[in-house]
Amino acid sequence: TPQKMTVQDVPGAFPTVDVPDHAHYTIGVVILIVGITGTLGNFLVIYAFCRSRSLQTPANIFIINLAISDFLMSITQSPVFFTNSLHKRWIFGEKG
Repeated sequence: TPQKMTVQDVPGAFPTVDVPDHAHYTIGVVILIVGITGTLGNFLVIYAFCRSRSLQTPANIFIINLAISDFLMSITQSPVFFTNSLHKRWIFGEKG
């Protein structure tokens, strides 16, 4: 019967680099700031679009679509990236 091959069986498949701790923390803080700014900014665009009838034009539908997708990216990916940077590793394990 064939055996299942894993990443650990292939040497050098994913080479690692030693990164200083301060680089992890700096990137984490930058991502946190970008995430907060993206979340608040896109929420304000969505709120203004929903409240103002004059903004609800067919051309602005494209802008609100971008704002919604960027808002969802900000609230789902920034916290994960920030947490991973603080722990200096992928926190969800091999299965995640």
